[in-house]
Amino acid sequence: MAILWAAPAAAAPPGASDWARTEQAAVRLIAATVATGELDEVRLGLEFELAPGWKTYWRTPGDAGLPPVLAWTRSDNAAATDFRWPAPHRFTLFGLDTFGYGERVVFPIDVALATPGQPLDVAAHVTYLTCEEVCVPGEADLALTLPAGPADPSAFVGDIDRFRAQVPGDGSGAGLRFDGAVLTGDAAAPVLAAAFTAAEPFEAPDLLVEGPEDVNFERPQVRVSQDGLRAEVRVAAVDAAGLDGPVAVAGAPVRLTLIDGPRAMEAALAPQFGTPVPIDTAPMTTPLLTILGLALIGGLILNLMPCVLPVLSIKLLGVVGHGGGDRGRIRLSFLASAAGIVVSFLVLAAAAIAVKAGGMAVGWGIQFQQPLFLVAMVVLLTLFACNMWGLFEIRLPGWAGDAALRATEAERPHGLAGSFLTGAFATLLATPCTAPFLGTAVGFALSRGAVEISLVFLALGLGLALPYLLVALFPGIAARLPRPGPWMVVLRRVLSLALVATAVWLLSVLSVQSSTAAAAVIAGLMVVAAALLALGHRDAGWRRAAWPGVALAALLAFVTPALGPEPAARARVVDVAGVAWQPFDRAAISRLVAEGHVVFVDVTADWCLTCQVNKKLVLETSEFADLVADGAVVAMQADWTRPNAAIAAYLASFGRYGIPFDAVYGPSAPGGVALPELLTRDAVFAALAGAGDVPRLAGN
Repeated sequence: MAILWAAPAAAAPPGASDWARTEQAAVRLIAATVATGELDEVRLGLEFELAPGWKTYWRTPGDAGLPPVLAWTRSDNAAATDFRWPAPHRFTLFGLDTFGYGERVVFPIDVALATPGQPLDVAAHVTYLTCEEVCVPGEADLALTLPAGPADPSAFVGDIDRFRAQVPGDGSGAGLRFDGAVLTGDAAAPVLAAAFTAAEPFEAPDLLVEGPEDVNFERPQVRVSQDGLRAEVRVAAVDAAGLDGPVAVAGAPVRLTLIDGPRAMEAALAPQFGTPVPIDTAPMTTPLLTILGLALIGGLILNLMPCVLPVLSIKLLGVVGHGGGDRGRIRLSFLASAAGIVVSFLVLAAAAIAVKAGGMAVGWGIQFQQPLFLVAMVVLLTLFACNMWGLFEIRLPGWAGDAALRATEAERPHGLAGSFLTGAFATLLATPCTAPFLGTAVGFALSRGAVEISLVFLALGLGLALPYLLVALFPGIAARLPRPGPWMVVLRRVLSLALVATAVWLLSVLSVQSSTAAAAVIAGLMVVAAALLALGHRDAGWRRAAWPGVALAALLAFVTPALGPEPAARARVVDVAGVAWQPFDRAAISRLVAEGHVVFVDVTADWCLTCQVNKKLVLETSEFADLVADGAVVAMQADWTRPNAAIAAYLASFGRYGIPFDAVYGPSAPGGVALPELLTRDAVFAALAGAGDVPRLAGN
């Protein structure tokens, strides 16, 4: 037994016991606070400092070793304690694997107080084992008292919190997800095959398996997917006594601890024999070509999505404006619009590459989370609408948007620049939507490097530009339309209503991100700008004053969001159409699934029009509301209207970077099943029924 040597003469600092030292290790109790205050629970820690080269052990030490054991010998005012184990390291010596800690470790201990506000007085006897080339057992008696009084942080709060963060959880906080595990092989030589997903690529994943006492688990074999975001870990199970015959692991409780550098997670299951989900480790050429094809199709479909439909008025007016025109000019005009789309997508790709290189969250349509971008779009839409009303037909001095405002007038010399900027404008309005195939393509791109991002965004731009390229290839389509005439004045004014409606929608989003007052002020400024343009159009005396007034109104609109107070956090516990949406809580999903619930997660935003369509078609129907009301389905909603790093990380864990995004969890789908971007009643209900027991959907 190791011999204790005396602690230093100086008294222990507040929130700590005296050290109990041996030649191999020193151990003491520490606390996160210097007193109990009014806390219901206090955070303690069992701290080890180990001599160089020595280690102590985890709760399951592996092929050799013993874990520390703490026995409370006195616990005045302690109602219950919870001892936590930080993620260990794997040590290999002479072919034997052990799991433990070197240098320094703090085991967090949560102590529930029997009487809050009263002192806490505890004493504990600790037995432990330290090993280098030889192993030396040790023991210590420790005592710690926290008096009553203000619960000010102690000098040890940072150490306790740091090691507390290393205690494996369900993976949500570490960007890890357990996708399930099965047994392969036969009963005499079973192999546990577990699958995991990571928000960021795996580095060197390791899996520790704890199961029945008579079963040993060998060193894992790890295969990581080509993109680094999926890992399959296979661990052979053998009889601990080395006997032939069945290994009793099927249906037995097993705990998995996945460790990948500083991140870790735990999962519990009772594995059964089955077929593991394959991990794609194929070369990248074929998947990239497939993704580019999906991106092209997704960009084409994007023309039909709700986010792009408001631009239909500009597109339509541009087509009819070419009626009876020269085919060469028509071709150039539509090629310019297509170029505007493609160049804009390449600009978005460059921005995504820069943001990702800076270590920030990147996603599809995230510019709509920024109030200044929304203000810019509202100003542009107002000017587009005023131009279509015929309130001005003059060049905007020094403004690059002049050509865009004359996009529909291809007969003018500057019409090609206007057509180019119309394509760019269509791209900006398209970005809050995620079309079928587009989410897969964008997710692939944003999880890769600069080359893949550029190629995928180029394919998306070509897809969105295909209708323009079609007209450029066959200009007779537009040339055969009736020639422009007085009827176009009426058409322009009718189609401008779509732009006004889009501006109102953007202001409603701005009211959430900033405030209702700010949105109202900006709306008023846009009305003033339109009125000034109307006065300048009718009266020569107002003409010179109109544009300076419009410029001032635009400037005030950009300043307005910054003048108001910081927007308050929105409560997302809402009841919409009878659906009681709970706030998104990633950590709670595993608990709810373990309790037998099916969980439906909806990631949405006020600026996502496709999200609103999904709500109207499926999520706000009485059928879906009845499922939630029954209690078999728990509905969670994650609001991405404003920037939220946790939601961005959650999306990235599925390889998604845009919304709408919906997923279903349940006892049969603990890792979650992602749904299509456009929801249908059959797709949602089939996923719910497949994830767990939903009585109302039985036989559906």
